[in-house]
Amino acid sequence: PPPTGASPGSGALSPFDRRLKRKQKNWAALQAEPAKCDYLREEVGAERAWRDTSGAGTFPLALDVGSGRGYIAQHLTKETVEKLVQVDIAENALKNATESEIPTVRVVADEEFLPFKEDTFDLVVSSLSLHWVNDLPKAFKEIHQVLKADGVFIGAMFGGDTLYELRCSLQLAELEREGGFSPHVSPFTAVADLGHLLSRAGFNTLTVDTDEIQVNYPGLFEVMEDLQGKYILCMGESNCSWNRKPLLHRETMLAAAAIYQEMYGNSDGSVPATFQIYYMIGWKYHESQAKPAQRGSATVSFGDLAKIEGLLKKGKK
Repeated sequence: PPPTGASPGSGALSPFDRRLKRKQKNWAALQAEPAKCDYLREEVGAERAWRDTSGAGTFPLALDVGSGRGYIAQHLTKETVEKLVQVDIAENALKNATESEIPTVRVVADEEFLPFKEDTFDLVVSSLSLHWVNDLPKAFKEIHQVLKADGVFIGAMFGGDTLYELRCSLQLAELEREGGFSPHVSPFTAVADLGHLLSRAGFNTLTVDTDEIQVNYPGLFEVMEDLQGKYILCMGESNCSWNRKPLLHRETMLAAAAIYQEMYGNSDGSVPATFQIYYMIGWKYHESQAKPAQRGSATVSFGDLAKIEGLLKKGKK
């Protein structure tokens, strides 16, 4: 079995119970009709980030970190990837993975402890998995280490504003009814930190951007039901923080539903649930890559731009 992370006494450095997360993902992978609750992962798996590989030639060997049932693999072709290795902490997810035209090897392993040699892969991809990693800087370093020089990492993960409507409503309701609040939605990385973490891991030529997917529900109870019965459990996205609160009081839930509707309700009576997605691309250094010019080597000043604009206007006259 793969390493399962730290113990409850680890505090902020290890916020997630990896043993519980593995159980959740294994349970989710065995549910019937996964397509009913996987459309968020399917949409991100088919997003533009993976299509960016089409113009980069053929990758002889690629790695999918936290592959789940293969949400990325089904959108890759033999012309893009010759051989694929899928890695996930949950063995049931790999056993129930969708078939791909690409020759595929499946390995049970933790994203923080990749069991591969340095300079192995030409491409590493990851979709909606790394937000559950305890040590994200270490995970990025592991990915950078297994990449070959001039290899590329393309990833997507849930970001800081995911489910902010639900979080705010529950916190305000708990403060009002119970005099304090505890987390019911797991913490997420801020986009401002992501580029810095990738740079520290050794990646260059970075691209980081964000996107939002919004789903509308009749009310808070439907949001919670869908998250527990579909997104959270079927997708293995249930909160596994050590400091999670197991139950919510009925009075608190009723207050949260009213707050949710009042603060975020749509004109048709529905309420939105927002999922923020961070997309990232980073390359491992190779001497053939373009290098930035040395500082002070510029021959034109930004101050000259105004003069150029004035000359153009005179030319038009």
